[in-house]
Formats: sequence, structure tokens, C-alpha cells
Amino acid sequence: MNYEAFKQIVLDRRSVRKFTDRDVSVEDVKELIECARYAPSDTNSQTWEFIAIMNRDKIKAIEQMTWDELHKRGEEAERNGLAREARLLVKSFGPYATAFSDAPVLLVLLATPYNSKFRERIFDPIALVDDAVWAEEGIKSSCLAAQNLMLAAHAKGLATCPMTGPVLLAQHRLREYLSIDESRQINMVIALGHPSEQPGRLARKEVDDILTIVQ
Repeated sequence: MNYEAFKQIVLDRRSVRKFTDRDVSVEDVKELIECARYAPSDTNSQTWEFIAIMNRDKIKAIEQMTWDELHKRGEEAERNGLAREARLLVKSFGPYATAFSDAPVLLVLLATPYNSKFRERIFDPIALVDDAVWAEEGIKSSCLAAQNLMLAAHAKGLATCPMTGPVLLAQHRLREYLSIDESRQINMVIALGHPSEQPGRLARKEVDDILTIVQ
């Protein structure tokens, strides 16, 4: 593949929130994970795992628990005198937090603990950084894997939408529902399916506005 072909994949990828009824095969999911696992990671620690939910009833159950927790937060905000914010939370954020509802596949991305010979032999003995920093390493690598996965999906004619709504609102319930061990961080969920919409390209900041070159 030449650069221009790859760049077109990057520029044309969209976050899609509406999907057809067509299923995604297990083989396609495995192929996307094959691409995801070749993302870079700190000292090749590969701090990622994936759960692919391919049962629509279970996806609907996760949608419902997300809405339930969203309404709880809204009711709490209203009791604290934040009625306007409560309404906005439910009406504005709610649809974004549950935009996976009609997808045939919901991918849950996990970040596993960062362990390596560098941490064991050098970093921990000299207390290089706080333990909380190592927790971030798993998230960083998991995000890199997520981008690989979403670009690969687009190249195969599939669509994705990454989101953190279910994690922000219902992480404790999601963890229990999927029997996710406490040692794993839930990074994000990604809706996956065949697109039934073609969102337009959103504006981006200009390169000169986000780039500082030091010579």
C-alpha cells in the first residue's frame, strides 16, 4: 500500500452510530484483533485484552444498565439543585453514551497490568514513579490497539464508534455482568457493525495550530 491509499483510510474513517441488521462474523472480529495486537506498547508489554459481545440481547442489557445509571445520576443532580444539568445529562449525553445499542458487536477494551523486566529489575526497586503511573501505561497501549482496530475495520468496510459512556456511568455493573477481574481496567467500548449511515467529515484544527516544531 502506498502512502496516499493509507491516508485515505485515515481521513475517511468515521464514528458511526447507526448499523444495518447484518451480522459480523467471528472471523472478521478475529482479523481485527489480529491488527489490534500489532499496535506498539511500552516495552512490548501488550497490556490489552478484548471482549467481543456478539449477542444482541446482551448488548441491549448493557444499554439498559447504562441508561439506568444515567437516570440515577440525573436524579441525584436534580436533588442537588441542578435540574437543568440533569436534563442535559439525560437528553444530550444519553444518546451518545448508548450509541452502541443497535450494533451487532460490542467490543470491550481492557487494559491489563503493566509488567516487564524493566519494571521488575529497575523501575520498581528505585521507585521511579508512583504505582498510579503504571496503571496509565495499560490504558495508553490499549488506546493504540483501539486505533489499529478501528482503521482495520474501516478498511474492511465495517464501521466503529468508540465511547466511554458505559464505562463512566456503569463500570461496576459492566464489570459484574461480564465477570471482568479487578486487575483489568475497562478502557472503552467500541460498537462494530456494517454502517447504515455515512457521516460527513468534521472540521479539524489546522496543522499549524497544533504543531510546534523545534529545530
